[in-house]
Amino acid sequence: MRTTSRETGDSSRKRAGNGAAVRDVADDIGLDALVGHAGYAVRRFQIWIFQDFIKTLGAVDIRPTQYSVLTVIGANPGLSQMAVAKRLGIERARLVHLLDSLEQRKYVKRVKSKADRRSHALHLTAHGETALAKFKRLAAEHERHVEDKIGKENREQLLRILAGFT
Repeated sequence: MRTTSRETGDSSRKRAGNGAAVRDVADDIGLDALVGHAGYAVRRFQIWIFQDFIKTLGAVDIRPTQYSVLTVIGANPGLSQMAVAKRLGIERARLVHLLDSLEQRKYVKRVKSKADRRSHALHLTAHGETALAKFKRLAAEHERHVEDKIGKENREQLLRILAGFT
């Protein structure tokens, strides 16, 4: 059984300069059993979400993972790198690289932990706090885009369903 974008309600067709829909060969490629796979559907939606997030926050050059790290640090000043990595499911080595870039941009500072000399406590700088407030406003705009895409009730239901995985 072949399912096309027309059958799944995908209205993301490109338009020609005159406004007419441009036919995409990919629209005619059948997805077979993938249509019924939750993982496939979630991944496709995740791709759309990330693309919209990056577009919406493009002017401030913040990626989804950077936003997550800044938000968690802002809500929990003094967390260790290991605690942030564990809570967000980020590999420690990747988090170190990410924190280096956020530190270079003067959003985050590492402070030697008083409890454990081997670790650092993470804090937002004053610049980071101001920037995060702006990022949150832009992220709220992105969430409105999600709501526009799937509807308010569906967005709320999706969040309830996914709450057990956060």
